[in-house]
Amino acid sequence: MTEEQKAISGELFSPIHPDLVAVKRISHNLCTKYNLTYEDDPERDQIIRKILKKTGESVRMQGPIFFNYGCHTTIGEKFFANYNFTVLDDAPVTIGDHFMAGPNVTIATPMHPLVPEERLSMLDENGKPFAPCYAKPIVIGNNVWVASGVVICAGVTIGDNVVIGAGSVVTKDIPSGVLAAGNPCKVIREITEKDSVKK
Repeated sequence: MTEEQKAISGELFSPIHPDLVAVKRISHNLCTKYNLTYEDDPERDQIIRKILKKTGESVRMQGPIFFNYGCHTTIGEKFFANYNFTVLDDAPVTIGDHFMAGPNVTIATPMHPLVPEERLSMLDENGKPFAPCYAKPIVIGNNVWVASGVVICAGVTIGDNVVIGAGSVVTKDIPSGVLAAGNPCKVIREITEKDSVKK
């Protein structure tokens, strides 16, 4: 099993393995290229499609952006992300249609061992030490608004028609049709017709 396959499947892996570094470098360089463009530069759309595994139509990212691998992330139609959108997609990240992210949103699939000795160093199949990671996929449904400063942690699934309040840290699954907020993020209530701002 390759290091990338280990990462995708939730096994311990070495983030500094040369094969992974090579994949990440492609994404990092493309993100840097994107971040050096102007908002109205038509090349932005082409760069995004080179970074990501799959994208829908009408994808807009304000920038700067950062994707660790990019090729592990799939996003749907009508996507918008505000400033400083960060995706650490060591494991797969799947985002549905009509997604909105406020500034400074982070989606992070990788984790490190809790035991200090394991976090400092383990041995690979060749007996060489490495500081291990493991990762869990993140899934976000359709019609989701993630407000400013939200962190979505490894292994989380967020349902459809959800709003995540500003500054939340999402550590557990969030069901569909709710407003959720806090650290740790918890369901506050269902979203209903009473929330309509139409006059």
